[in-house]
Amino acid sequence: MEKRDLALDLFKTFKTGVIRKINKPAPTQRSGQPGDPELIRGVLDDLIADREWNSGLAEGNLFVTWQQIVGPEIAQHTTPISISDGVLTIQTSSTAWATQLGLVAPELLKTIQNNPSGATVIKLAFFGPSGPTWKKGVRSIRNARGPRDTYG
Repeated sequence: MEKRDLALDLFKTFKTGVIRKINKPAPTQRSGQPGDPELIRGVLDDLIADREWNSGLAEGNLFVTWQQIVGPEIAQHTTPISISDGVLTIQTSSTAWATQLGLVAPELLKTIQNNPSGATVIKLAFFGPSGPTWKKGVRSIRNARGPRDTYG
């Protein structure tokens, strides 16, 4: 690995307006002439690969096609929330649905993994709806019981 003088690189950047990339090959021309039109698909594929957006697009495809992947009945009662470190977090409409889906999680995981979206899912986490919160407004008091603290 070659040592770089960052001050000299910064000076050359200001002088020429060109930033030298480390260990990046020069972009290849798709056509014979510079300035010739390119297909937008090729340009977007290069952009996605350069910025490493593949995993984010795969997650988005999984969320968009959720109903086709798991079926209409399960999709009606579930919502995918996030994918973090290979764990897909799914919110269900009730705790009963969370429990039932927990029992069939291995089969559901196989269905999701066989999906062509490309999202990497290694585990499923289900949780039911969240309960009401008593913390409301800017004038809430820390460690107070909310509106229940004035009851008899």
